[in-house]
Amino acid sequence: MSDQFWLSKEQLARIKPYFPLSHGVPRVDDRKVISGIIHVIRNGLRWRDAPAVYGPHKTLYNRFIRWSKMGVFDKIFTALVAENGPPERLMIDATHLKAHRTACSLLKGGMFPALLAEQRVG
Repeated sequence: MSDQFWLSKEQLARIKPYFPLSHGVPRVDDRKVISGIIHVIRNGLRWRDAPAVYGPHKTLYNRFIRWSKMGVFDKIFTALVAENGPPERLMIDATHLKAHRTACSLLKGGMFPALLAEQRVG
């Protein structure tokens, strides 16, 4: 079995309506880049350790950062959760990760706009 993760065409079709429009220069293949982002995050890799089949690691990183700041991933996750309603069961993993000391600045930097807006209201 391959070590790579690939979104199916059906999975990509479900999330594609939430992608921002391309301005001018066409984007690199969305399926390849999104699959690469998922692969890196799922496996806890550094961006530069992403397999070459997903394209340049800088492209993966730049797309992730840009779309995170735009709230694209927030919209995708919200829409996917809203399709089926709340789950019957939640599972919590006892694994913990050590955060780098700069991790606390992600909210201030606008990485999760929806979460930041909720904190301002609350």
